Amino acid sequence: MKTIEVRLPYDMPREAMRARLDEALVKAREEYASAVGPIEATWEGERLKVHFSVMGMAFDGGIEVAEKELLVSINLPGMAAMFAGRIREGIEERLGGLIATAEGRA
Repeated sequence: MKTIEVRLPYDMPREAMRARLDEALVKAREEYASAVGPIEATWEGERLKVHFSVMGMAFDGGIEVAEKELLVSINLPGMAAMFAGRIREGIEERLGGLIATAEGRA
């Protein structure tokens, strides 16, 4: 199993970032339900733990809301490790867009 990590800086109150992540989770559940199935997510302190499955492969990870950056880590099962670069880019694009949108509203 391969673990990828992504760090994304943000400039807003931590509570605002948590709220943005909650909103994004609702949208992701709606948008990806047919391809991914249920997306399980729970807050443990400042870390949003996430679990979902794609094509029979289970993905576990989390997003820690640190003081001025998001720390994203995800465990890639088996064959998914071959796509680590694409997965990293997707995380950077999606969460980067979320941060930019949130900063525009701050």
